[in-house]
Amino acid sequence: MVRDGEQRPKKDQRNRRGDDEKRLHQEASYQTIEALKEAYPIAWLCEALGISRASYYKWIQRQTPDDEADDRALMDEITTIYHDHKGIYGYRRITIYLRQRKGMTINHKRVRRLMKHLGLRAVIRQKRKSYRPSTPEVTAENLLNRNFTAERENEKWLTDVTELKFPSGQKAYLSAILDLGKGTIVSHVLGHSNNNKLVFDTYHQAIERTQATHVLLHSDRGYQYTSPSFQRLLKQRQFVQSMSRVGRCIDNGPMEAFWGTLKSEMFHLKKYHTFEELEHDIHAYIKFYNEDRITLKMA
Repeated sequence: MVRDGEQRPKKDQRNRRGDDEKRLHQEASYQTIEALKEAYPIAWLCEALGISRASYYKWIQRQTPDDEADDRALMDEITTIYHDHKGIYGYRRITIYLRQRKGMTINHKRVRRLMKHLGLRAVIRQKRKSYRPSTPEVTAENLLNRNFTAERENEKWLTDVTELKFPSGQKAYLSAILDLGKGTIVSHVLGHSNNNKLVFDTYHQAIERTQATHVLLHSDRGYQYTSPSFQRLLKQRQFVQSMSRVGRCIDNGPMEAFWGTLKSEMFHLKKYHTFEELEHDIHAYIKFYNEDRITLKMA
C-alpha cells in the first residue's frame, strides 16, 4: 500500500505503464474493427487483430471510463497541435503548449506515450553541409568567444548566410541577423546571389528597424563580412566586429541553430519551385519564430 506523500514503487509504475499501453493497443484494435466492420466480417477482423468477439461486443456496450475518455480527448488535442504546426513540435514542446496555451496540468511522459501510440514524431533535422571558408581580406578577433548571453536587446548580434536549393538545382540565399538579447531575428533578406548586396541590405534593414549603435556584431569569415566596405558601415555606427575562428561553426552556434530550425520546420517540409513562394513562406515562418513559436526555454 502506498501512503500519502510516499513515492509509488518503480515496479508499480512500470506495471501501470504496461497496463496503459495494453489498454491503448486494445482500444486501437476495437476502433479498427468498428471502422472496417461494414467491409469485412467482424469475426475475421477480431481474429486478425487478436481480439475475442466477446470482448469487442462488451466494448461496444460499455460506458467509456473517465481515464480512457481523457486520453481520447488529449490525443485529439495533441493531434491538432501537431498538424497545426506541421509536425515541428515533439512531445516536450507539445507539453509546454498544453501547459501554457491550454492551462492544462500534464506530465510530459503521458504526452510522449500518447504521441507514440498515435505514431507522431517531430520532423528530424537534416545535417548542415560544410563549406570551404573563403580567403578573407580583413579579419577580426573572436571577441564574442561563445558568450551567447546578452543583458539587453541590440547588445550582441549574430549574422550569417545560408543556401537554399530548389528541386531544379537553382539556389536562393538567405541572410539574417539574430539578436541574442531577445532571441529573435532582427532582419532577413532572401536573394538570388550570395554577394555583398545581400549582406549589406540585411544590415541596413536591421539599422532602419532598431537605430542601434555600439553593437557587437559576430559573423563567420565570409568575404562579405571581411570587406573594407562592410567594415566602414560598422564604424559609422560604432559597431564592434567579431568573427568565428576558421572551421569553428560552433563559434556562431545560435545562428547555426536557427538555420537548422528553419530548414527542419519549414524548408524541408515542402518542395519549393519559385523564388516568390519561398520568400513568402520565409517571411511567414520568421514572423512565427519571433512572435509565437514554443521553445523549451519556456518550460
